[in-house]
Amino acid sequence: MKSILVTGGAGFIGSNFVTHILHQYKDYQVINLDALTYAGDLSNLKEVDANPHHIFIKGDILDRSLIERIFNQYNISGVVHFAAESHVDNSIAGPEAFIRTNVLGTFTVLDVARKNWMKAPFQFNYNKANNRFLHISTDEVYGTLGETGLFTEETPHAPNSPYSASKAGSDMIVRSYFHTYGMNVVTTNCSNNYGPKQNNEKLIPTIIRTALAEKPIPIYGDGKNVRDWLYVMDHVKGIDLAFQHGRAGETYNIGGRNERNNNQIAQTVCSILDQLKPRKSGKPYSELITYVQDRAGHDKRYAIDASKIETELKWKANENFDSGIQKTVKWYLEK
Repeated sequence: MKSILVTGGAGFIGSNFVTHILHQYKDYQVINLDALTYAGDLSNLKEVDANPHHIFIKGDILDRSLIERIFNQYNISGVVHFAAESHVDNSIAGPEAFIRTNVLGTFTVLDVARKNWMKAPFQFNYNKANNRFLHISTDEVYGTLGETGLFTEETPHAPNSPYSASKAGSDMIVRSYFHTYGMNVVTTNCSNNYGPKQNNEKLIPTIIRTALAEKPIPIYGDGKNVRDWLYVMDHVKGIDLAFQHGRAGETYNIGGRNERNNNQIAQTVCSILDQLKPRKSGKPYSELITYVQDRAGHDKRYAIDASKIETELKWKANENFDSGIQKTVKWYLEK
């Protein structure tokens, strides 16, 4: 039995990953560590409640003694590190939590793994040379794009918010552990995720929630900020491939090749809701769209070139935006 530590495994992407891994691999034991802040929810894990290979531990990645006990007790041979503060608006209002969790928290888990797996730089303890630390990051570390161009793995980090700066810092720390210690690390940088179990504060759940409540649907600025949208299960499969087959020390960008601006997202979701749950008034949900003051430092456009993971690891997205958003809205309506 192979024991892997998944941090942040009760959150949006983490819980989808935990469910996928336990269904995919019968010889894996998942130790799921989550602090259960606003972004984590045990109901996200109901599919694996009865799975004896899933062990949930409530705890903070900043708690070094806890991380050490987990490594020693469960003989951890791999880490998939999701745990992070990730809401940009919250990082603008209170950046300290982001620095603590995303920078110091990542360092804590990474350093415990190093000391558990390695006896000196480039020297592994017995039978631990293949142990791997996979760091989950974001395309926001690259900054912003103009109307053309794509982020590649060679794009310099140029973060513009406290959130993206904290994630860029964690990326650099992980990179340094490969170059300084020879540690087996891989980083993935993803575009905007959407799908089942996403936190209510994010854009698509906010559109659905406010529309159904007959409240104004808030869209920042002029609604023309562009993001590349990636269905969460496509992301999860990419993470799995990078964890199993990625090259040590490498970064893999995972993107959906589905660029949409916020106006398009809002109009699409409203149109689906018009079909699936029409308003009693008969009016379209889109009349509720309301433009609000733009976010401070709001990046204009993100878009990822996923050629590297597509070529090296044979990953491809199964969902386009039209199919993925239909599944997502239906899931929230059933919820």
